[in-house]
Amino acid sequence: MGEISISASQWKLVEVGRIVLFSTGKYEGRLGAIVEIIDHKRVLVDGPAEDAKLAVPRHAASLAHVLLTSIVIPKLPRATGTGKVKKEWQKSEVESKWAQTSWAKKRAQAARRRQLTDFERFKVMRLKKQARFEIRKTTAKVRASKTKS
Repeated sequence: MGEISISASQWKLVEVGRIVLFSTGKYEGRLGAIVEIIDHKRVLVDGPAEDAKLAVPRHAASLAHVLLTSIVIPKLPRATGTGKVKKEWQKSEVESKWAQTSWAKKRAQAARRRQLTDFERFKVMRLKKQARFEIRKTTAKVRASKTKS
């Protein structure tokens, strides 16, 4: 018989310790950790962020209102208390890991762009045009040198 290779899926699973991002509701844009799975549609979430404005109180959340991230707090016990979650949150450096993800960087850039005034958007457009001109100029030089050779 032939060799059979079985590998685990690369999906983000709903599991205790998985970090979630709230996509809707009053906690939109905040992070929380799954503490307990209530049923196939709801989880118990706790988000002990270092900044009090970003903290999410312990509550039941619908899976339709959260997005699963790739960050997991390893070996977090089921239904653990807020104090233990906070210790593990800081030990795992969840917020710094989140800040390094491309997802968080894109969200920050989009938020920054939403805050721009009309004149600032105009300046960004002009800078992009200047950069594009320089790139085209150098590629034209390279093409011209190749055709002469």
